Amino acid sequence: MNENVKLESESLAKKIFNKVPEVTIFFWIIKILCTTVGETAADFLNVHMGFGLTKTSIVMSALLLVFLYFQFRAREYVPKIYWMVVVLISVVGTLITDNLSDKLGVPLQLSTAVFTVALILTFLVWYYKERTLSIHSIFTPRREAFYWLAILFTFSLGTAAGDLIAETLKLGYFPSAVMFGSLIAIITLLYYKFNLNSVLAFWLAYILTRPLGATIGDLMSQPKNIGGLGLGTVMTSAIFLTLILMLVIYLTKTRIDEEAVPVEEVSYEEFVAAERAAEREEI
Repeated sequence: MNENVKLESESLAKKIFNKVPEVTIFFWIIKILCTTVGETAADFLNVHMGFGLTKTSIVMSALLLVFLYFQFRAREYVPKIYWMVVVLISVVGTLITDNLSDKLGVPLQLSTAVFTVALILTFLVWYYKERTLSIHSIFTPRREAFYWLAILFTFSLGTAAGDLIAETLKLGYFPSAVMFGSLIAIITLLYYKFNLNSVLAFWLAYILTRPLGATIGDLMSQPKNIGGLGLGTVMTSAIFLTLILMLVIYLTKTRIDEEAVPVEEVSYEEFVAAERAAEREEI
């Protein structure tokens, strides 16, 4: 890449925005809130509303596809669309595990192993095709497809692992939440103090926030006689959805988590494709 093209690509990179938010404290707060909603909302629709697993799965999967359509069409990160997809994919990921366990009788040990393998394979193919697993350059449809597929498997894996440890192994909701929170704290320490690879640290923490959120959701919503706080799925879902809405409104107004794609993440071919796309949009 000659100097002129490099300067042009640097200028264009400033205009190419990541399709996912910058990883800030707000990202992790909303992520955990979404995972909790995924657990409680799935239970609410399935049990309390009487939809049943099949109807709930069909309705929520259809809603997820609708919002994924708008997410893929967006040229940049749009908080309300992005986080709606995360909430819905959290619910769908939970329902996938619930269908395997409750309807098909698949043991949680097996589903945990299967989703672990599926996630690893997704990362391997993603890296083989893109030569990166960085979330700072999700600006092509293929990278975004890999990103959302990985997210779906992290939610299904987290649901299975969380239920396995809290219920099947009978560790309990609160001890499970403490355990998963401690693991995230250890990863954070390794990243900041011992230079743990940033991509590895991100995905490990992302995976662990799912069982953390699931156990928090169960802790708050389940009856007191089985170790919960007895708030119920309606109250728990309402609390967390309200918090998510308030944070998304704040991020939409401030745009403090909007991130331009780093120039080093843009290849010459991607630079040319993005430039042509920008020209088509101006016409």
